[in-house]
Amino acid sequence: MKRFSTDLAHGEALNGPDAGQQRLTRLKKRRKLWLSVHLWLGLLLGFFLAVLGITGSILVFYEEIDNVLNADLRTVQAPAQGESSYRSLAEIHAAAVAAMPPQAKLGFVDYPADTTASYKFGFIIPSAVADGKEEWQVHVDPYTAQVLGKHLIKKAEDIFPRALIPFVFRLHFALLSGETGGIIIGIIGVILLFSVLTGLIVWWPLTGNWRRVLSIKRRASVERFNHDLHQASGFYTFPILFAVLLSGVYMNLPSQFMTLVKQLSPGTQGFMDSPHSLPIVGKKPIDLAQALSIVQSRYPEGRVDWLSPPGGETGVYRIKMIDVPELSRFWSERQVVVDQYNGAILEVRDPSTRATFGQTFVDWQWPLHSGKAFGWTGRILVFLSGLACPALFITGLIRWLQKRRAKLSRHID
Repeated sequence: MKRFSTDLAHGEALNGPDAGQQRLTRLKKRRKLWLSVHLWLGLLLGFFLAVLGITGSILVFYEEIDNVLNADLRTVQAPAQGESSYRSLAEIHAAAVAAMPPQAKLGFVDYPADTTASYKFGFIIPSAVADGKEEWQVHVDPYTAQVLGKHLIKKAEDIFPRALIPFVFRLHFALLSGETGGIIIGIIGVILLFSVLTGLIVWWPLTGNWRRVLSIKRRASVERFNHDLHQASGFYTFPILFAVLLSGVYMNLPSQFMTLVKQLSPGTQGFMDSPHSLPIVGKKPIDLAQALSIVQSRYPEGRVDWLSPPGGETGVYRIKMIDVPELSRFWSERQVVVDQYNGAILEVRDPSTRATFGQTFVDWQWPLHSGKAFGWTGRILVFLSGLACPALFITGLIRWLQKRRAKLSRHID
């Protein structure tokens, strides 16, 4: 392809090596600009990336960690009959409610993960402190309906949760700052997405020397090793980091995220888009056990994972079933929404109900964020990508300090 240069006489063609060299020079100049953008985004937000990465890696295995830390509450002795000898959910629910004061409100129920696990009930107790509340968990033996114990998560006057996993959750999703912190994390996530993309631009080898950018040089200097480690860590974790950051933006800024998705794929529903129960005068709401019975009679396949009661007069029951056979090879989950008054199934979300591309895209966000979409392989990859975040921040900071020191040295000389 011919290009013209101002260095040549008018109309004289510039061909071959000279044209290629000019193109390379322009690309290097452009990359230098992107390098500056990437550098300053990393310096300003790298610490937050490190915190999000470390906490995210912990949360990949939050259930296992929580079970170990609270083994006396989470582990039960299973009889030979296994789940077939469970007490009814109504009886187990009643035991949990009896363990709390009358003003306590049920927030969620975690179903036993296996035959040796207990039920976990989450309760909220309103407090006299402005907008304050106490958070408790009650654990019940599914075979005896006996309360194994109560676990105080956070008192109304506490700044931070007292339990490790709830503390890590709130640090990861909201910097321990409630709704405002959640918005801030969402905004940081958007900027970090841009930072990750600029990192890929800076990494791309302009001369085609792929081996150099895909490996860490052996017996290299400290400076070169640090540079290669930063470069390789960023490249190999890029697809996972990008997916995790994008899904984090969805969870922290759902309205803004869904506005864009709905523009591109009309009819898509996010987790904030939920049907509501229609109050019926004189009609008493059904209880948790009745709602579960309705769902299991319609969808007997799979294992109950969690249940949540209605949050107010127009609220709904939500019941999640996992390990549903022949539903999906990667993420076999079904969520069912039930009207609290007439027991009608208002919505079913699973791979078979996805009507738009946007719906598939949105439904994959949490499985990708947690790594659960691909089982242990996915969880380990998300875990490792989380650990790469502090490595990227530290190696990037060291690289900046090295360059700064070299620049100062040149000025002194």
